Amino acid sequence: MVTRRFIATDALLPGGWARDVLVEVDGAGWITAVTPGFAGQAGTTRRLHGHVVPGVPNLHSHAFQRAMAGGAERRSPEGRDSFWTWRETMYRFVGLFTPEDAEAVAAQLYAELLEHGFTGVCEFHYLHHQPDGTPHDDPAEMAKRHIAAARRVGIGMTMLPSLYRHGGIFGVEPHAGQRRFLNDLDGFARIVEGAREASAGDPQMAVGLAPHSLRACTPAMIRKVSGFAGPIHIHAAEQPKEVEECLAVTGKRPVRWILDSLPVDERWVLIHATHMDDGEVTDLAKTGAVAGLCPSTEASLGDGTFALTRYLAAGGRFGIGTDSHVGTAPRDELRQLETSQRLRDHARAVATGAANPHPGRTLLEGALAGGVQASGRRIGAIAPGMRADLVELDPAHPTLVGRAGDGLLDAWVFSGQGNPVRTVVCGGRVVVEAGRHVDALPIGEQFARTMRRLLA
Repeated sequence: MVTRRFIATDALLPGGWARDVLVEVDGAGWITAVTPGFAGQAGTTRRLHGHVVPGVPNLHSHAFQRAMAGGAERRSPEGRDSFWTWRETMYRFVGLFTPEDAEAVAAQLYAELLEHGFTGVCEFHYLHHQPDGTPHDDPAEMAKRHIAAARRVGIGMTMLPSLYRHGGIFGVEPHAGQRRFLNDLDGFARIVEGAREASAGDPQMAVGLAPHSLRACTPAMIRKVSGFAGPIHIHAAEQPKEVEECLAVTGKRPVRWILDSLPVDERWVLIHATHMDDGEVTDLAKTGAVAGLCPSTEASLGDGTFALTRYLAAGGRFGIGTDSHVGTAPRDELRQLETSQRLRDHARAVATGAANPHPGRTLLEGALAGGVQASGRRIGAIAPGMRADLVELDPAHPTLVGRAGDGLLDAWVFSGQGNPVRTVVCGGRVVVEAGRHVDALPIGEQFARTMRRLLA
């Protein structure tokens, strides 16, 4: 099997920063050896002269919403805009998508994610059917389109087919705008099986499940799928209204109901978990599950602020995602996460401790660990046995010039607006050169044609 070799002048390894790190990669994209302090001949080795960090997993994506980003901001006539009014706009927009549109938009999104340092994406996929709600001839057609887009751009993927049946907590009839999302358990199983077949044997791919939320699935449906061996993602407690509805129906808050009623463990990812009381924060942390945080989207939708300080103090695990894709960079998600805490607590350097005074390092390592767990893939570290996902940061970029070590991570997350990512290797394949995806031009042209049609 062909072996590829990269030398990182400066790299963040599991034990800390190291110089002149030789990374050897087999033909399937797995790291076979990591040698710090390498002084041998470079030969055919690719030298990465900048600061190299592990590729970051993006644990929550609705790819089709990339086409909406920036287009749902206008004030409504009533002037009382919220997540719920945004959702109505989304329902109207989603009716326009063809399978070809979905693939084109996903490819553009995934290329952008790679350009900013995300090397894996968990696609929380619920755009299943035709506009009238009838299944495609192949029920997994839309899932396969997202898998094809991921393969085209070279990003790793955990496909998460989403089970979605109702329009409100525990059995409310669905909204007409939700008809493309709806399945019973048998229909859902066919989509999952199709996704498994499409991703089988590909080390860049994994499959999990996503019961959409307590609003979209009955308790019996969620329990039916909770025995799945891979990652299980669910939206939880994103909005106060959701908490109020759950209390009215069950007498419990959403996260409390999930913790008391489902076998929550390390397989589970609770997306958002914005509105928790102190007991829920502590008890969620104890399960070993991941809180899937999407700070840019949560800010955009007016969701609220996650209880990060209390959650970390309780030993909680978290990862980051871009959800509706108003942002597409890990640095922006981490920055928003930390600065939202600063605004609330009137404090600075919140995500830190005595052993690690740099919030950039704390946030990045948390996002890597939680994202790996949420993805169900061997990623997130420059180490033997992991996927060769490497992100090179440009030391000459104005944001980073003169910076080193953990101070460099602080600068990456908290300084400037430009993108200092220079090279990205994903599964051993160079997919970003000089800050641009290697196929950015044709991908962008197809996306532009798609957008002009959707917005005509």
